[in-house]
Order: sequence, then C-alpha cells, then structure tokens
Amino acid sequence: MGKQYEHIDGRLREFIERQPVYFVATAPISADGHVNVSPKGRAGTLVVIDELTLAYLDFGGSTAETIAHLRENGRITLMWCAFDGPPTVVRVHGRGEPVFRDDPRFAALLARFAPDADGPGLRSIVLVMAERVSDSCGFAVPLMDYRADRDLHAQYFGRKSDEEFNTYCEGKPYVGTSIDGLPALPLPLPARPA
Repeated sequence: MGKQYEHIDGRLREFIERQPVYFVATAPISADGHVNVSPKGRAGTLVVIDELTLAYLDFGGSTAETIAHLRENGRITLMWCAFDGPPTVVRVHGRGEPVFRDDPRFAALLARFAPDADGPGLRSIVLVMAERVSDSCGFAVPLMDYRADRDLHAQYFGRKSDEEFNTYCEGKPYVGTSIDGLPALPLPLPARPA
C-alpha cells in the first residue's frame, strides 16, 4: 500500500541513495507539447541536500528537454524503482530549476557532490524542491542485477575541451531550444567557474 511522507526521511534517503538508476519526468505547459522522461545514473551524481531538497548533475546530450521544461514551468518528478531487494517505488514530485555554470550558486552546489562525480560535459545542476514524497509497491518491477556504470558518456565528453563541448551543444538542434521550441540550455554555454 502506498504512503505519502512529509519529507525524505532517513529510510527513504537511504533507498534513494542506494539505487543505481532513476527517472526524471517533465512536461511543457502546452497540451500538445512533448512529455519527457529521462533515465539517470552515473554514481555519485545525485545528492539529497536536506529533507525536501535534492540535486543532480546534468550532463551533455543530444537534447535539453528537462532544462527547457523547468525553465518554463518548474514541474518535475523523480522516480526510483527497486530492481533488487524489497519491491518499492519512490517518487518525489516538486519544483525544479537548472542552475547553470555561471550562476553564483553553482560552485557551492557542486561542492556537495563527491569530487569524482563532476566530469566532462557538465551543463548544469538541477535543483529539486520536493512538494510531495511518496512510495508504493513495486510488485510489477522486475528483479534485475546491477553490473556496473557505463563510462561511454564520460569517455566521449572527456575527449572534448570546453570549447569543443560548446561547439557540440551549439550543433545539436534541440539543446538551445527544445523540440517544442522552448528555450533550453543558454548558448554559448556559460563558462565553468574558475
């Protein structure tokens, strides 16, 4: 039976931090806009800051739908599934915002992550303020074994300088503007703090 919580308590925090993958969902305001769901992983790139605040590192890719939706309306849902152990699903519904590399808060937020979590291709930090925290049974979620993180993304962007990463972002049609025409990642990409 599902339950709603006032905050991310110790048990929920441990569950969230233990999962190797989670999913982020956002949508534009427009009824005919595209809903977006993105898988996230990469060990150490999500932190629970306090009982109602989370943050994750947003790395480069071929689109920036989450950033565009957050800039437009701020709605976000994060979901974790237990693929081993007791069957559980945890959801955090809330308000999110991208904190770009030129934002004065960027360095302090980045310092909350393990040093090895930062890496090439970091575009922003997504800050999430929880408004609803709940869990439910995961009886239909399959049992699966986790083997390892993939390192292809880090390797690919690790071969690019910051200038080359900016060129990559500018060359993707749905990074500066979403597939629905919403402003997404600011281009040229803001420089990383020194």
